[in-house]
Amino acid sequence: MRQRIMVVALLYLTLAGAYLLAVPIAVLLYLKLRWYVASSVERAFMYFLVFFFFPGLLVLSPFVNIRPQRRQIV
Repeated sequence: MRQRIMVVALLYLTLAGAYLLAVPIAVLLYLKLRWYVASSVERAFMYFLVFFFFPGLLVLSPFVNIRPQRRQIV
């Protein structure tokens, strides 16, 4: 019985870590790479990811500083 409780607790911690840290980091990297070249369907998918993983992105937001790309003057 006690071992089953430990397994369930470990599973909850793993899922919480994935939802609050691992997947939002991957989402931020994906957004950084594709933000300026995404199609409209892909942009809608990006908005869905931000909405779905908002708590994790909110946790990471104080540590992230993504600035716009510099404009190329020709």
